[in-house]
Amino acid sequence: MDALMADLYEAAGAARRVGELIAGTEHQTQVRWQTMYTIAAQRLTVPQVARRMGVSRQNVQRVVGDLERDGLVRFEANPDHRTSPLLVLTEEGQPILDRLNAAAAQAHQVQLEWLPEAEVEATRQALRQLTATLQRYEAFHTEDQPNSPEEQL
Repeated sequence: MDALMADLYEAAGAARRVGELIAGTEHQTQVRWQTMYTIAAQRLTVPQVARRMGVSRQNVQRVVGDLERDGLVRFEANPDHRTSPLLVLTEEGQPILDRLNAAAAQAHQVQLEWLPEAEVEATRQALRQLTATLQRYEAFHTEDQPNSPEEQL
């Protein structure tokens, strides 16, 4: 499991570096791109974006503040929560996100030439199983649950 986790972190680092290369084509960072992508998929509040991205609310608030200052996102009233506005991309932000996504699609096509689609699907399946296992382990330690599968018996 140690080697698997090390490989996972190495792959995540490589993916972030490639993301930074792509984001840099539009003078963005990967975290700004990821935030814009998350906001474009669905109008969300800062805490909802943070949960979706798996990062702290404070981090998302800082990035959103930068994006808002650059005119790429804006806040709009939230009919469900008066003090937690929804985030939306602006007319300036959407084309930047579109170009970043198009550049990513091109990069993915090149990557698929080096990594066959069947291997991509097998890797996705393995990652889904790993994610489920890690979430299960997390639940054992954050809820009032037994600490190991053996203790469940």
